[in-house]
Amino acid sequence: MLMSYRFEDVSSVKEDLAKVDYLSDEGTAGVVYLADRLQKPILVEGPAGTGKTELAKSVAKILDARLIRLQCYEGLDEAKALYEWNYKKQLLRIQTERGEDHDWAEVSDDIFSDEFLLTRPLLEAIRAEEPVVLLIDEVDRVEIETEALLLEILSDYQVSIPELGTIVATQIPLVFLTSNNTRELSEALKRRCLYLHIDYPDMEREKEIVLTKVPDITENLADQVARVVRSIRQIELKKAPSVSETLDWAKTLVLLGVEKIDEDTATSTINILLKYQSDIAKAVKELGTADGVTV
Repeated sequence: MLMSYRFEDVSSVKEDLAKVDYLSDEGTAGVVYLADRLQKPILVEGPAGTGKTELAKSVAKILDARLIRLQCYEGLDEAKALYEWNYKKQLLRIQTERGEDHDWAEVSDDIFSDEFLLTRPLLEAIRAEEPVVLLIDEVDRVEIETEALLLEILSDYQVSIPELGTIVATQIPLVFLTSNNTRELSEALKRRCLYLHIDYPDMEREKEIVLTKVPDITENLADQVARVVRSIRQIELKKAPSVSETLDWAKTLVLLGVEKIDEDTATSTINILLKYQSDIAKAVKELGTADGVTV
């Protein structure tokens, strides 16, 4: 497989991501750069809503590459992740040729061909001839046994199909695996990947994200939003507000014409940031203190 590098250097990765409104730091840009040069997948872990999936989507945009996404879930198997045979179409072909002068070897060769193969995301990425970014989203949701499906692909970028043989990638996709760390992934899977942890951004970076993503917001309001969210994240919550929820809250405040966040505004819109009643009660109590809202 011939491979041309996608990025010149780390700085160009960071700059290109910024052009599609993904604000990365040097560490994130560096891992993306190395994944391209070393031809290794990236395992991205961190809390939900911190931009793990968005990173893969943004890289696909800057590369003008096709994004192929495998959404993982409990019970995901080979038929949904890799490939399966179109049994109904195969049966129809067998019935059509019944009684004609065909031996089973001829029929078998016919029905186990590309015409009857249903490709799923993993095989689709391997077979693609155009540039591809493969996103294996929330890999921690699948059973440990299902991880074995990924190992051959992530090691050698190839897929073995008993009836057809081994299909080797003509170009190596850039692969992102995301995990919310709900369970420990296998050592075998981790060993094949570069590791990247994306946490909640610091206050200044979150303010910058809000200014980039929310049209018409003022710098002053974006600063207030980032400060209040930081204050809320410091409370022991069932689920801290994600960056996407920060953006939803900022958009809500703009729509409501809010210029300054006071206690009443914060408590009346807190359900945009928090989705558990116990968390809302804790946050409202915190916001009700003298220094609860830091603006």
